[in-house]
Amino acid sequence: MLDAVQVRRAVGWRDAVAALRAALAGGLDPEAEPARLSLAFGAGEVLAMPSGTDRVVGVKLVSIVPGNPARGLPRIHGVYVLFDAATLAPAVVLDGTALTALRTPAVSALGLDLVAPAPARRLVVFGTGPQAYGHVHALRAVRPIDTVDVVGRDATRTDAFAARLRAEGIAATAAGPDTVAEADVVACCTTARTPLFDGRLLPDHAVVVAVGSHEPDAREVDSETVRRCGALVESRATALTEAGDVVRAVADGAVRADDLVTLADLVRGTTVARPRLVKTVGMGWEDLVVAAAVVEAVERS
Repeated sequence: MLDAVQVRRAVGWRDAVAALRAALAGGLDPEAEPARLSLAFGAGEVLAMPSGTDRVVGVKLVSIVPGNPARGLPRIHGVYVLFDAATLAPAVVLDGTALTALRTPAVSALGLDLVAPAPARRLVVFGTGPQAYGHVHALRAVRPIDTVDVVGRDATRTDAFAARLRAEGIAATAAGPDTVAEADVVACCTTARTPLFDGRLLPDHAVVVAVGSHEPDAREVDSETVRRCGALVESRATALTEAGDVVRAVADGAVRADDLVTLADLVRGTTVARPRLVKTVGMGWEDLVVAAAVVEAVERS
């Protein structure tokens, strides 16, 4: 069993990005992945996210309870079980929350690395939770980001988040949503269900990462952002059923389903189109790849 500390220490951002890139380059097909299972229980939902190869099989179980923070508890809990593919015997249990906190920013960093201009330096991050914090560091692992503007709903938490980054040597300040007009990169790491900013404000070179929702009726960016930027997604089929940012933009006529570009397309060089919106919902293959990398790193140490 690997706890949260062991998961965090085992694999760094660059190694997680490299593992994801290698999996796609090696032929992993996200379009063939099993669908996420969502079940409503009690005050929230439980998600089951399976994936497998001829070597390993994994399942992540995640519970999401929006009311938990008011109880002083995390909004999300999770466990990940890795099985040997030949016998389907359980091999390792990992802390699922720590795994998600590693893989989600790593997927975003891979997307950013595939599409963002090399000198991208200014980041606007929406959110003040673990995903926002992870994205700051993961994105800094692939681009020379040295300035971070933090946009949050609660002024006290926003100031504290910016102070935490400053203590780590990063120039960070609390800001408002209109700061996207000066951004090289925008990271949306919230539970918002409606757009966080006006897409007309974005500079023509800015790259937007949106990771907060996996529901067709929730979105962090507006249709104008999708129209201007296009969309880089994990899987076309998944994006068109789970990514509200994309689902709504297609319905509005801002983008066509056929225009969506996938991470695999860019990693394998099958397209030259490089959209500036990286929209992810989280998929089981990503957890499997990163979990396997964590276990391999622990075994080597």
